[in-house]
Parts: sequence; C-alpha cells; structure tokens
Amino acid sequence: MKSLSLSIVLTLFLTSIPWAQSPDGAQQRKLLRTGQLVLEEIQNSPDSKIPDSLIAKAKAIIVFPTMIKSGFFVGARYGTGFASSRDRDTGAWGAPAFLYTAGGSFGFQFGAEVVDLILLVMTQRGLEGLLSEKFTLGGDIAVAAGPVGRHAEASTDIFMQGEMYSYSRSKGLFAGVSVKGAIITSDVDANQAYYGAPLTAEAILLSNQVGKIPESGKQFIQVFNHLAPYRTRK
Repeated sequence: MKSLSLSIVLTLFLTSIPWAQSPDGAQQRKLLRTGQLVLEEIQNSPDSKIPDSLIAKAKAIIVFPTMIKSGFFVGARYGTGFASSRDRDTGAWGAPAFLYTAGGSFGFQFGAEVVDLILLVMTQRGLEGLLSEKFTLGGDIAVAAGPVGRHAEASTDIFMQGEMYSYSRSKGLFAGVSVKGAIITSDVDANQAYYGAPLTAEAILLSNQVGKIPESGKQFIQVFNHLAPYRTRK
C-alpha cells in the first residue's frame, strides 16, 4: 500500500511540475477557463459562496483549480494556478500571472484528492509576499479558512482582519489536509508560454510589463470583474 501511494505521488508530480508546458499557451488558456468556472460555481452556491463584501475588498486572488494532494503518512501536494491583482485606482482585476505550488507535510494523513483552491489576499503584506519569487502559506504569510455563505456576509466587514483567506472544494477523500506549508512559486515557464516572455509574478501583477494580453486573458479579466466586482471601503 505504501509503495502504491508513493507511485501515485510520483506520477502526479511528473504531470504537475512547471516544465510540462505546451509551446502555444494552450495549457494556460485551459487553466484560466477552469479557474473561471470554479469561481463561478462557488459564487453561484449561496450556502458556500465567498461573501461578496470580502472578495470585493481583496487586493489579489489566487486560484489553483486542480491542486493534487496525496499521501501515506508523508504527504505531498502539487498544482498549477494563477493570480490576479486589483488596479490601485480602478479596482479592476489585472492580467493573470501563472504560479505553481508544491509542498510536503508529516503526520496522520492517508488518501488522495484533487482540490479546487481559492486564496484571497487581503493586505499589502500579503500582496508583497505574492510578488516574491516564492512564499510559504502559514509561514511567510498567515492563512486562515475564510467564512462562507450568505449568513457570513453581515459579520465579514467587522471580523475579517487576516492577511489571506482560503476556500477549497474537495473532489476526493483525504484525512488531515491543510494548505499550510504549501510553497507558492512564480511559474516563469508558464508565463513564457502564455505571454511570450519570461515574466515573473511581480512583473505582471505590479510592474505591468505585459506587452500584449492574449484574448483569453482579456476574457478572464472581464469574467472576474463580473464575479468579484470592486467595492470601496466605507
């Protein structure tokens, strides 16, 4: 059983690491589309949606549509995703920067699952962490499970003071799962495949060094601005 679990982890690792890129950005286009569908499905579920007042104030959003977790006492997680930050003046979402995550954990855990993960970056410190080459959830940046549902809406403005909030949707069975300890890294290879230049997350999200946003990127921005519109602080 242990050797089988390790084989699963190795297989998932080889299919998820950042060098497995398509030369024309097709993989990145599919990733953006999947991420849009994940956020749309979550926000269309009143009892499990991210509160509008919270997502509207987020400085950035990170989406990993298919983060894979597997383990037999020693766990592993891998996934590719993207981030977008808000324009400081307009509050509109900007061009996506591609990321990948990897990490390990110890303790009681058994099984495998695919998780849709959304992270809301709420503070300037959290945004600065995102713009670094890599950062660790729960280490460099504090992360906590975010409130869900329509009944959480009223208390969100008062009690939400964290740096980053996580929302996940499981597609499997796993005991002892946590996003803490996951390392998120700028995926320069994926940005190269999509934009035609080896851009870092900072170059895309802060410095606005993207020469031309592909059509799928423009569609992504339009959809996210509809699903998570900006709301000014009162």
